[in-house]
Amino acid sequence: MDFTKQALDQLIAYTKDEEIEEKIGSCINIIQYWGWPTQLPGKPGFFQDEFGVIWNRNGADKDIGIVEKPQIKDLEDYHYEFPVFDEKRLRQEYEALVAKNGDRFTVAGFGFCMFERAWSLMGMENVLMSMLICPDELDELFDRICDYYLPMIDLALEYDVDAVYFGDDWGQQRGLIMGPNHWRHFLKPRMARLYQRVKAGGKYVIQHSCGDCHEIFPDLIEIGLDCYQTFQPEIYDIAEMKKLYGKDLTFWGGISTQQCLPYATPEGVRDEIIRVSRILREGGGYILAPTHALSFDVPPENILKMAEVFQHQEKYLSF
Repeated sequence: MDFTKQALDQLIAYTKDEEIEEKIGSCINIIQYWGWPTQLPGKPGFFQDEFGVIWNRNGADKDIGIVEKPQIKDLEDYHYEFPVFDEKRLRQEYEALVAKNGDRFTVAGFGFCMFERAWSLMGMENVLMSMLICPDELDELFDRICDYYLPMIDLALEYDVDAVYFGDDWGQQRGLIMGPNHWRHFLKPRMARLYQRVKAGGKYVIQHSCGDCHEIFPDLIEIGLDCYQTFQPEIYDIAEMKKLYGKDLTFWGGISTQQCLPYATPEGVRDEIIRVSRILREGGGYILAPTHALSFDVPPENILKMAEVFQHQEKYLSF
């Protein structure tokens, strides 16, 4: 269970317990690199990451923000240099990660790992237009992004992690943002290189992508994906997806942060967890979880009911 800052602040205020997140707990121990944004001096709400991208968190999104100024304006004439990643800092984070893993499933994550890294550098519209008007130059950019992450994956694999997680949103409420053909051309070969590096190290591969990605599930299985997150019941026919792909993919999610958790009663949350679990637990291959980080519109009562069911599965889910 993951929280946005606003949701966690509200839960702490409701419970009057500063340690409530730790008490709720998680079976997964994860840390995610996505550029270490740091507060800009004298500019409240503005953060700059290692890639030089400035994120404005003064709007509704207090956790990531929106890009203020693209770093790459013209793919046919650009001189952007990727940063040298901070190996010492990354090692310190991995050492802290594995030191507290206990018996939990431990994951090294990379957010904004491909498509999102491209659009954060040059803007969403420019990336999509470049797929049509300058595909060769965009191919080069994606290769550079891939080459940037490969040594970071190698570093992660030096530590006692169980899986490597890639965060990269490709989907909309219906279908892929760029369509399946462009995904296969631009993203599939680069994601295959990342996945293969992880598999060569004997670890599981987890892919996060919000939205509807069902058109490329066979492609993801082909290139080595083990677990797909986030699995949204308002988008997918979860029973059909389980039937089609459950032998090859573990699904992570299923409890909707878009419909159920913000709007149901606590009893409705309980019932939905039971319904989803009946479908997805059969035969294994399911990680019971919200579909995304809990946002400010999820009532604390619903969070606590979900935690209760998660922590007492022998009572609620013994079927």
